Amino acid sequence: MQNVELAAIEILFDELSDVAFFVKDRAGRYLAANRTLVRRCGLRTKQEIVGKTVMEVHPRHLAQTYMAQDREVIEAGSTIKKHLELHLYPNRCHGWCLTHKTPLRDAAGVIVGLVGTSHDLGLADAQHPEYRKIASIAQHIRDHYRESLSLNDLAQDAGMPLARVERLFQRVFHYSPRQLLLQSRLSGALAMIESDQYRSIADIANECGYTDHSAFSRQFKSFTGMTPVQYRASHHARPETSVAALWELRP
Repeated sequence: MQNVELAAIEILFDELSDVAFFVKDRAGRYLAANRTLVRRCGLRTKQEIVGKTVMEVHPRHLAQTYMAQDREVIEAGSTIKKHLELHLYPNRCHGWCLTHKTPLRDAAGVIVGLVGTSHDLGLADAQHPEYRKIASIAQHIRDHYRESLSLNDLAQDAGMPLARVERLFQRVFHYSPRQLLLQSRLSGALAMIESDQYRSIADIANECGYTDHSAFSRQFKSFTGMTPVQYRASHHARPETSVAALWELRP
């Protein structure tokens, strides 16, 4: 990709405050990034991110997950679509994103890097013509994620097959009902771990709708880069700057 093309694309993505845009070479070094990504890495200028890898600009526990994704895209030629992902911002807030990554090829078809975006999960468009058909299902998931939920039963209660509900979710929310359930459960678990350092991880897992403690731990680590126990230890080590301390876990 020519520098002129990169500059033009950056200008477009610079105007999107809810989308992080990036281009990387085969070694995983940033070739380009929009202003949103630069700010979220705690940096001031694009010059500070170009040439660096995720391990140098993101919290280490999350960077390892991002790096594994990059290798899958670059080495296997895979495309990652609408991958639900947890981000940690310098303002100490967690945020959920849908990440897309695809190989970047030269004129001969050889993979020379990757290009991707991470789009913040915001509120659904209540004006969407299909919104009312699934709004009650989405709210039920958010309100009752601690329970054992059957998405098929929720669809039947709404008078629709599950496949139609899933299509409507993609149109309105841009992610699936299963992803909403996962996001709700993990967000609940994060809040409990951060607010209660004495309750057992098994109790928290059960409280958030997980019947299998080990499955919860694996899923938690796949999104945060740490096990629940490790996350708790890091968070409560310095309560007044807990998330900021996690941000500083860089080599």
